[in-house]
Amino acid sequence: MIVGIMADTHDRLPLVDKAVKVLNEKNVELVLHAGDYIAPFVIPHFEPLKARFIGVFGNNDGEKNGLQKKFEGLNAEVHGNFADVTVDGVKIALLHGSEEELLQSLINVESHDIIIYGHTHQAKTYRKGKTLIINPGEVCGYLTEKSTIALLNLQTKETEIIEL
Repeated sequence: MIVGIMADTHDRLPLVDKAVKVLNEKNVELVLHAGDYIAPFVIPHFEPLKARFIGVFGNNDGEKNGLQKKFEGLNAEVHGNFADVTVDGVKIALLHGSEEELLQSLINVESHDIIIYGHTHQAKTYRKGKTLIINPGEVCGYLTEKSTIALLNLQTKETEIIEL
């Protein structure tokens, strides 16, 4: 299974549209979003997505009730600040990463096969013991001037950062 990973969309609508288009072209079956959508008006831009969607909130997501209602209309799962997801026997921790102590604790205890986070806007993948850690960077491109998402092959654990 190919999983699409994204974070920090920050209401940048044309790049959200581009990310959704690329994820559909890559035939991903699941999209994991590590938060910071920002406002409810961005959520309809995820509607063309053909994959299942699971997300968490980020530190800049202020109107969580409005975001949650919009996502419910898309039949998407959006958890609070953390989601413990198991897909094809692979245990995944999904969080925004703004709670640095929590993120580091999850990494250090190696309790999950994969940890996905955002917040830093820096695309990065590395391993700590048996755990693969993935930050897909930022869809919005505001801080790095690079709009990125990640693709994960769940079977091989190979990750690719894609610049939009």
